[in-house]
Amino acid sequence: MRTDKRRADELREVFLERRVQKFPAGSSLIEVGNTKVLCAATIEDKVPSFLKGTGTGWLNAEYSMLPGASVERIPRERSKIGGRTMEIQRLIGRALRAVTDLKALGERTIIIDCDVLQADGGTRTASITGAFVALVEACETIYKVGGVFPVKDFVAAISAGISQDGEKILDLCYEEDSTAAADCNVVMTGAGEIVEVQITAEKNPFTRAQLNDLLDLAEGGIDELISLQKDALGRELVWRVGRVG
Repeated sequence: MRTDKRRADELREVFLERRVQKFPAGSSLIEVGNTKVLCAATIEDKVPSFLKGTGTGWLNAEYSMLPGASVERIPRERSKIGGRTMEIQRLIGRALRAVTDLKALGERTIIIDCDVLQADGGTRTASITGAFVALVEACETIYKVGGVFPVKDFVAAISAGISQDGEKILDLCYEEDSTAAADCNVVMTGAGEIVEVQITAEKNPFTRAQLNDLLDLAEGGIDELISLQKDALGRELVWRVGRVG
């Protein structure tokens, strides 16, 4: 039995809402169990120097843990970004760029901000899942009917792992993550294509068969998350994703 009495293949309760901030072009709040992340998408009419004159846009992400997000206060990263923060925000950026048509953006930059309000495991995967909703909402503000919508497909992320008892489990909370024999983060598109897999054996090595089982488990969870993304976006925006003309 898991710590919160979930089935092995069961997600924590997920709450996903958009339009939670007034000023960004897109915003969302995602809650996965006790993990809460505020996501915002801002559009700037400029691109990095290496893209000037190319007609191509860019997307990057910033991630932070607010001081009160954990049991012990987390110091603010004022002058230097820590290695963990840098790794996570690069992951978020890669995940969202994988489903973004940068040419369709024109020479604009979308900045995704993911601020963890409360952490109980899975902050990076929740950030990707919530940020996608903010991204679609933001792209709607620059889309012109008859053109190419800049978001090509859905994308979401989830954790899966092998518990200390050898059970394969989905969507690990902090307590499960901290004691897991193996921990895996999976990012996949709506078409079922893999964007990224991060997996580590914390104790004993795992087999290829176990990895395949974890990917299958994650795929089922991501299908559920994409369904929740669609509910949050509503019919007015779901049909835009992948639209050409």
